Amino acid sequence: MSYKTILVTDNPPIRTVTLNRPERRNAMTQEMQLELIKVLEDSVADHCGVLIMTGVGEAFCAGLDLSELQALRDKSPAEHRADAERIARLFLALYESPLPTIAAVNGPAIAGGTGLATLCDFTLATPGARFGYTEVRIGFVPAIVSAFLSLQIGDKHCRDLLLSGRLFGSQEALRLGLVNEIVEAAELIPRATALAKSLLDNSPQSLSATKRLLAAQHRAWLDSAIIAAMESNTQSRETADFHEGVAAFLEKRKPVWQKKS
Repeated sequence: MSYKTILVTDNPPIRTVTLNRPERRNAMTQEMQLELIKVLEDSVADHCGVLIMTGVGEAFCAGLDLSELQALRDKSPAEHRADAERIARLFLALYESPLPTIAAVNGPAIAGGTGLATLCDFTLATPGARFGYTEVRIGFVPAIVSAFLSLQIGDKHCRDLLLSGRLFGSQEALRLGLVNEIVEAAELIPRATALAKSLLDNSPQSLSATKRLLAAQHRAWLDSAIIAAMESNTQSRETADFHEGVAAFLEKRKPVWQKKS
């Protein structure tokens, strides 16, 4: 299958998926999300051994594309719900894939890009990579990713990152457990490939079974959390703060939030 927003390179049994919108810092669109879901499903059907994800150019993924952000203001509640369901499908497909997955984070991974980078089984990042769940800065709720993040780093750290919306570097991501290794840029793909090859020395049946076991241990809680997250996401996009945040971002000005009554 040919893709418009990603590149798929096979060196069997290793598959590399590269986000390929360098002119937009690999920002996500609805099309990219659907293509990523498709390639994750196809990689299982194609009996790949390990999947590596990275980005073209200086960024891994800058979050939601500006064109998508502009369209959000005119969407109906049903369309907002469909957006939430799609990102939940993508994050679940990545988190629960029976294949070992490795993110080679070559630059900034912001908002949804942080989700992509850190939901892989292994996350390698360059010293200059930056991360951040920046949604609250523009009136969004980091809904879907919150369910996964609380599992990964615990409630207290999760609150810090999601409520502050601050950016943080590779060293802090390593300390929090969101990054496994920091690797110089020139060695990033070679190191990811070496890690993939080391995983291929293990039993493929055991790897898949272990991943299914780990996913099953959290699935009931995660299902409930994602349902609540999708509802929160949909409701938040009907608020005055959401519309003001999007407008302020597009107009490159500081938002004026509605005061609580």
